[in-house]
Amino acid sequence: MSLTTRLLNAHATTRLSSSLPSSASPRYSHFLSTQFASPSLIQFPLTLKPSSTSSFSRVFSSSSSAITATSTMGEAPDVGMDAVQKRLMFDDECILVDENDGVVGHASKYNCHLWENILKGNALHRAFSVFLFNSKYELLLQQRSGTKVTFPLVWTNACCSHPLYRESELIDEDALGVRNAAQRKLFDELGIPAEDVPVDQFTPLGRILYKASSDGKWGEHELDYLLFIVRDVNVNPNPDEVADVKYVNRDQLKELLRKADSGEEGINLSPWFRLVVDNFLLKWWENVENGTLKEAVDMKTIHKLS
Repeated sequence: MSLTTRLLNAHATTRLSSSLPSSASPRYSHFLSTQFASPSLIQFPLTLKPSSTSSFSRVFSSSSSAITATSTMGEAPDVGMDAVQKRLMFDDECILVDENDGVVGHASKYNCHLWENILKGNALHRAFSVFLFNSKYELLLQQRSGTKVTFPLVWTNACCSHPLYRESELIDEDALGVRNAAQRKLFDELGIPAEDVPVDQFTPLGRILYKASSDGKWGEHELDYLLFIVRDVNVNPNPDEVADVKYVNRDQLKELLRKADSGEEGINLSPWFRLVVDNFLLKWWENVENGTLKEAVDMKTIHKLS
């Protein structure tokens, strides 16, 4: 059996409590007992070299090149990685794309977010950002969990993640694959059931391409689909993914931006969220309130932002 078993659409059937306990809820507890291999089989540290044929070596390819993971799972920088985040980093396979959003391969989430790979130009992958409004046209924000590998504890839009390299999330027509992934992750991160966020209710408004370093070791290089949806939903955050949530109106968002800019209260915003806010969000918010969101759709342009 492969040492990194892929999850195939495994959705839990139980609901999270609305509280955020200090340890993972029973819904996620099985993740904590899942290891990459039995200690009797592997001794750490284990250095992954390009010539290695170990099943730990992951090769991800593009139309012009291929690179092999050379990171060491047992190295000190990864020792403290949360067990759930480690599982996701090695089991989730992101969709590699070129700058025109053409699929060129796939790679582990771990490899896609190593800054050294991003700098080599081998890690551009497809992503999505969900902007969820309630019926009062307030925007749902989340603060990312402190255990997240990239950009922990920053405030951002309702859900930011990746479609995976699987059939249901590779469908390009009407961005259906990305919308399927968004529905999956809204449940995983915020406990929002699928019936609260039907796939056909997401409106893909546009795409951005950006690059951002998190801490020098990790970063993002994403072609990000911006999905808008207006729904009243039940939110039950998963503490492995989310530290806090809140709804804001436009004035409250502007105050949050002011605090982030001035360094007040230790507030930080994710780079992708800030790019969307600075370039599009306030105008699109008007479209949401006026019921004219379809008029704002532009899925032909890929906005390269920095």
